[in-house]
Amino acid sequence: MLLSYLIENKADKKKLVMKLKQLESSMSSGRKMFRLGNMVHALVAARRAAELPEVVPRLCLTASHLSRALYLVCDAVLWLRSVGLRPHLDKPKWHTWATKCYYCSLLMNLARDWYEISWRLEQAALEEKTKENSVWQKHSEELNGVKSDGLHSFLCQLFQILKRNPPLLLDLVKNLCDLSGPLDTLGIYKTNPGVIGFCGILSSLVGILTLASPHLKLKQ
Repeated sequence: MLLSYLIENKADKKKLVMKLKQLESSMSSGRKMFRLGNMVHALVAARRAAELPEVVPRLCLTASHLSRALYLVCDAVLWLRSVGLRPHLDKPKWHTWATKCYYCSLLMNLARDWYEISWRLEQAALEEKTKENSVWQKHSEELNGVKSDGLHSFLCQLFQILKRNPPLLLDLVKNLCDLSGPLDTLGIYKTNPGVIGFCGILSSLVGILTLASPHLKLKQ
């Protein structure tokens, strides 16, 4: 997708662009077929998430996995149409449903990421309060999200937290990158195939990294 976007305006590359788009379509159909078993994995993950002790991660991750399972069901239906088993299926409708389910799953993942970030910000403020042993007024200001120091201080603390927690940083980056596709498809924030392709590459690299180094994967 990214390559075809970069060269689509070059007159001597039109045949190559067509081949790249055909390859993209073929790979999309193949990906749908290979993901058929992921529905079971998503349901098992939802059941495990429902047993988490903390309320917010439990709700966010359970909703995320169930939404992903629904997305994969819609994706499987679209695959049946692409291979000719259900030729009269309403493709735009099922594609929209699939995108909405995927979008919901990503939002729940981002909500969980923000919960983790907020919890760590609060812990950092409490640690700073204990070390400095300052007056009560300053303590309360720090616990209210470092409002007294302004946006710059908040961003510095956020940077330090993400720097000290690579799994959280990678999960946040991956979810934000994955969000570009649904936002464009649903018309919420239109981009272009180049941006979507680049975000897809970055998301895939993060996914490969967390598979190669499991300690970099955010614990569910």
